[in-house]
Amino acid sequence: MSNGKDALARLDELNAKALEGGGKARVEKQHAAGKLTARERIDLLLDPGSFIELDRFVTHRCADFGMQDQKVLGDGVVTGHGTVDGRRVFVFAQDFTVFGGSLSGAYASKICKVMDLAMKVGAPVIGLNDSGGARIQEGVESLAGYADIFLRNTLASGVVPQISAIMGPCAGGAVYSPAITDFIFMVENTSYMFITGPDVIRTVTHEEVSKEALGGAKAHAGKSGVAHFTSPDDRACIARVRELLSFLPLNNTEDPPVAVCTDPIDREVPELDLLVPAESNKPYDMKKVIAAVVDDGYLFEVHEHWAKNMVVGFARIGGRPVGVVANQPAYLAGVLDIDASIKAARFVRFCDCFNLPIVTWVDVPGFLPGVDQEHRGIIVHGAKLLYAFCEATVPKLTVITRKAYGGAYDVMSSKHVRGDVNLAFPTAEIAVMGPDGAVNIVYRKEIEEAASADQARADFSAEYRAKFANPYKAAELGFVDEVIHPRLTRKRLAVCLEMLKNKRLENPPRKHGNIPL
Repeated sequence: MSNGKDALARLDELNAKALEGGGKARVEKQHAAGKLTARERIDLLLDPGSFIELDRFVTHRCADFGMQDQKVLGDGVVTGHGTVDGRRVFVFAQDFTVFGGSLSGAYASKICKVMDLAMKVGAPVIGLNDSGGARIQEGVESLAGYADIFLRNTLASGVVPQISAIMGPCAGGAVYSPAITDFIFMVENTSYMFITGPDVIRTVTHEEVSKEALGGAKAHAGKSGVAHFTSPDDRACIARVRELLSFLPLNNTEDPPVAVCTDPIDREVPELDLLVPAESNKPYDMKKVIAAVVDDGYLFEVHEHWAKNMVVGFARIGGRPVGVVANQPAYLAGVLDIDASIKAARFVRFCDCFNLPIVTWVDVPGFLPGVDQEHRGIIVHGAKLLYAFCEATVPKLTVITRKAYGGAYDVMSSKHVRGDVNLAFPTAEIAVMGPDGAVNIVYRKEIEEAASADQARADFSAEYRAKFANPYKAAELGFVDEVIHPRLTRKRLAVCLEMLKNKRLENPPRKHGNIPL
């Protein structure tokens, strides 16, 4: 009996020691820096009492540089599984209080184990990143550990959702694991990501830059597009991770979770009849159009601060989660440029991976002209969005609110790239180009020979607008399924989503396509 008591006492002692992390002083330093500890973050992320920890007693295997006498239970990363709103997820949280969160071979093995389990059972993986990088004392073993994680990120891509929350430093090769995952959250003022830090940049390029300006949350959310979401602190960040999960299925074989809907699906939206200006060059906020249609007017926007001429995010219609892709006429007239194309293409492919119907809102004057855009590869980057919409097999609904000009009309989930239901407002203009540009080409000679060039141009523009700058020619050809009163948009989309819920469509058998990267 005493041996049994001793064994239980020993277990309790080890458990208590593992929970200490790097010790009281380092925990206090973490708090002083405005950051929570790894275990505090997990407690906020998961439902109370649901966390099951794995590999709590693992320690590193390094016997050099005096490390044999510096072993901490758990070795700097807390791993396991639990639930979020009752649904299973797997999680790892890097512990900056232990060796600065640096990654060792044993540490990497812990992360790989939870990722392998997540793949086996079909559940999301959430990584809470706060690490100084590779553990130098382990040399190539730590580098191998990173590669083992990268491989699993790649194999899990499109199989289970992968979410990265950057809650401290993430530098060097470590950044490539979050980069492969589906969504990156960053915490303002306490997190940063970069391949090479300010010191190296100063030495190599002689540029002076701070960590925050180089790789902080605002830089990656607004300039590079690396970060999808930013939050003011750890608590807000984790709350947003939980909210994101509420829109997503657990894996690629399941449908997204349907929420209770108290917003009537047959609700008419009278304000939409006048919200979109008839004048093709007058700006308006597409987010207001979307908010008027979706459940409770709520859009969970992704990449809010990057490529603002394109809006992407999650919403619900009749309780069903949908992915939203929309041109934004209030910013750069909603034109498609390199960043907007990349932003939307990545989002469309995510939705297609995880069975989220895509609702596309179109008001696009075309692709952005200019030497800079051409030399930076607008052809290839624009093709990414085209490829993504063509490849997607989930239900695809499109609403053309106003302009749909040129190749951009084709790209934005048109009927020709397997759009399932394509609706248009009466204000829609579907044509090769706008009237003013078209008449300058088609009627150039007549305008030059006219007594009044301005009057002739105006007359030809009116004629062109009457013939082409409306949705009825496209409807006549079957390229638009229905021209609707804007107020009926919510009702139509809800009915169409119900009609398409059992859609079955497969792409030709192949190893994988070769998207223009």
